Amino acid sequence: MIRCLAIDDEPLALQQLVAYVHKVPYLELAAQCQSALEARQFLEDDTVDAIFCDINMPDLNGMDFIKSLAVPPLVVFTTAYSEYAVEGFRVNAVDYLLKPFGLQDFQRAAQRLRERLAVSHEPSSPSVAGTGDGSEILFLKTDSRIVKVSVSDIRYVEAMSEYLKVWIDGETGPIITLLSMKKMEEHLPDHFMRIHRSYIVNLTKIQEVNKNRIRLDNQTSLPIGDLYKDALQAYINTKFLGR
Repeated sequence: MIRCLAIDDEPLALQQLVAYVHKVPYLELAAQCQSALEARQFLEDDTVDAIFCDINMPDLNGMDFIKSLAVPPLVVFTTAYSEYAVEGFRVNAVDYLLKPFGLQDFQRAAQRLRERLAVSHEPSSPSVAGTGDGSEILFLKTDSRIVKVSVSDIRYVEAMSEYLKVWIDGETGPIITLLSMKKMEEHLPDHFMRIHRSYIVNLTKIQEVNKNRIRLDNQTSLPIGDLYKDALQAYINTKFLGR
């Protein structure tokens, strides 16, 4: 389902927009707003995949509203003024619906949203950047946001179907991102190791190795897969003091 937000200051136009959303089976209406300011307040506490947005609105027009969003969702502009078309596509709008538009036009725009989202949800490499002090950061996409993560703060990565859970020091819950384990492995430094088909661990976070598991803390214990035991043991041997 594509969660979407409908915005129009004209009640009848908003009513029609909402009715069209309900007629497309893969669209889910998250909220309807009669101003960009109301929409901005909604987005402070929630996220959507797409916005159907009128341009000519009081206080804050739709174009400026979209430009003001740090990471805007996909957008389809709706307006009675054709002169906004070029500017609309300059902000990477998926489509531009000129009022009055019918259900067929709306369905075409919805299909374009669907196609664009399908492309953007394909697993892709995380963006990696140096911080200048020898450490690294990753940029990971989660929901409609892009978040910065310090590699040194990553405790472990857990596979979850097509998604990954990235567990971070000091955070109670993981960052969930659409990415493959292989892609993540390629972008992590040498002190990260695959210890199981479902886990990559930051080796500097290991507190104890006990039989077929490693312990990161009193609450976190991860399994060691048979295929990965030798590589982990080889690493431990390089750090082992004893006989």
